Amino acid sequence: MGYELRVVRESPLAFAELAKAIAPAGFELRGSDEITAAHGGGTHVVARWRGQLVGEPGSDWQVAQLLRLSSALGARLVGEDGEVYALRDGVIEVVTGDDAMEIGKFAEIIDAGPAAWTP
Repeated sequence: MGYELRVVRESPLAFAELAKAIAPAGFELRGSDEITAAHGGGTHVVARWRGQLVGEPGSDWQVAQLLRLSSALGARLVGEDGEVYALRDGVIEVVTGDDAMEIGKFAEIIDAGPAAWTP
């Protein structure tokens, strides 16, 4: 299991609400638990439903898609260590306490697609 990012809302997210909200945002529900996004003629898993939305990104594209999904649901994207992923002026950043680190430009990351991170 990799590093998890969670979609967190003030009010709990019900599965029925999730299913209704994802299609207009460009996501699909595959099976009973996978949320997917399309790119390059294929679909890629972005998150899984485990009573809440949880993603284990392997690329910046997946982080960007999780951030987009969070926004569509009126939620925040939070990492295991409490860091918050946010979009500011078209740039994805990770905020930990008073520190912010840029990941990259949202539009460029989405266009690049789900190329896996390399060690």
